Amino acid sequence: MLRKKIYNPESKETTNERRIFGGDPTGIFELNDLKYQWAYNLWEMMLNNTWFPKEVDMTRDVNDYKNLTSDEKSAYDKVLAQLIFMDSLQTNNLIDNINPFITAPEINLILVRQAFEEALHSQSYAVMVDSISTNTDEIYELWRKDMMLKTKNDAIARVYDELAQNPTDRNIVKAMFANQILEGIYFYSGFTYLYTLARADKMLGTAQMIRFIQRDEVTHLVLFQNMINSTKKERPELFTPDLLDEVYEMFRSAVKLESQWGAYITQGQILGLTDGIIEQYIQYLADQRLQAVGLQKLYNVEHPIKWVDNFSKFNDQKTNFFEGNVTNYSKGSLNLDDF
Repeated sequence: MLRKKIYNPESKETTNERRIFGGDPTGIFELNDLKYQWAYNLWEMMLNNTWFPKEVDMTRDVNDYKNLTSDEKSAYDKVLAQLIFMDSLQTNNLIDNINPFITAPEINLILVRQAFEEALHSQSYAVMVDSISTNTDEIYELWRKDMMLKTKNDAIARVYDELAQNPTDRNIVKAMFANQILEGIYFYSGFTYLYTLARADKMLGTAQMIRFIQRDEVTHLVLFQNMINSTKKERPELFTPDLLDEVYEMFRSAVKLESQWGAYITQGQILGLTDGIIEQYIQYLADQRLQAVGLQKLYNVEHPIKWVDNFSKFNDQKTNFFEGNVTNYSKGSLNLDDF
């Protein structure tokens, strides 16, 4: 599969002939003539959700962090290190690895916006680390030095590396599923620990920063779910039984990896997060992600920590994160008809 041309006046592709990938775009953003209306709706929602880290007051968190137990501090630092890695990876992955092969201009638009938001999240973590932690350099080196974290990071990056080394139709579909796992399982799991501290009236500024970040991640998750579902309609021949077997195995491996990571960072010392609850929550997330793209659940478990939903909401804005349906979820009054 070749990267798309950025200037292609010879293209005769009509709007109805557009494809998520494998098309022949002109390189011009004809945004008054759309095939994927959901993408433009998502673009407007992202614009309405614009925020900046300086909006969050971290003053109280400085003292809260000093009073955390050693186990809580260790988990907090490791969660931040994991989030820093994932947003760094995703910023580069979207720009260098995914978007060059996406041939629908309305989707190119939101991938660029997503990359901006991932970079913004990296700035948010920098604010959190620099404001709160006494071991800034150590946190930024954990991705190299903590072997459990490095093992997890290596596994996350593997599918993206596969696409970079061998850009095929099959590998870009796998990368879409990998993005769904990254945005909808790994990030959500990390956020949950930080919400657990907030539930205990600790690190409330951190929780507010994470709410802003998670609000962005919801749109990122919906983006890749819609990309997968649109590709299934356009290219059903790609979704072979052996590909789906590989996708299910990706989800099983992700659940195992994230469950091990959750047990490692909490060490059974974080109130409300036993190893069993962590694993069930991650299994629940995996089932929700699979169901959103028309695949079968693997675990059929109930949501074990429903309280986390309240910590991920903004006041009276109603969002069902785990179904991927977003309503009244911006600073403006945007309504989405096709999402």
